[in-house]
Amino acid sequence: MTGRLGPQQESSPPEGEVVRLPQPADMLDLVLEDLELVYAYIFARVGNRADAEDLTQQVAIRAIPRLRAGAGPNAIRAYLFATARSVLATFWSARFGLPEEELREDLWVESREPDTTTEPVEQVERILSRLPANYRKLLELRFLRGYSLKEVAQELGTTLGGVKVMQLRALRAAARVASDGDA
Repeated sequence: MTGRLGPQQESSPPEGEVVRLPQPADMLDLVLEDLELVYAYIFARVGNRADAEDLTQQVAIRAIPRLRAGAGPNAIRAYLFATARSVLATFWSARFGLPEEELREDLWVESREPDTTTEPVEQVERILSRLPANYRKLLELRFLRGYSLKEVAQELGTTLGGVKVMQLRALRAAARVASDGDA
């Protein structure tokens, strides 16, 4: 018998009938099916496919080695979801910069109305105007036009590694200009 145990097998068996616990192959099928549910659970909370896939993988890496042989389907699912909650707490803790103990279920990041003032735009223009031309061009391509690192490298005629280094230096220079107070 392979696949998921139905409700009739999960309830108490009739007298004299032997209950068969999931075998390792059956258990793997259960885990893989439940990981699809875990992915949906995580995706609903992070709203980002790439993060949801990474977090689901972390759940699998943490939970699968610790599953008990012969554990029932409900125990497997409960353990996977408990691990998913722990992985999500670590993720949101890092994202918000809060200790995990301070995270709450009802914590929402309020999306603000777009700022209609031009002050931030003017500040960015002032900072960029004080940077060397190559740094200004790189930051404009990366952050104002949304180019990938690879696209910036092609546009500037340099290597991907060169763009990464230049971006780091440009961001540091922009931070120095902004912290000078006249930006």
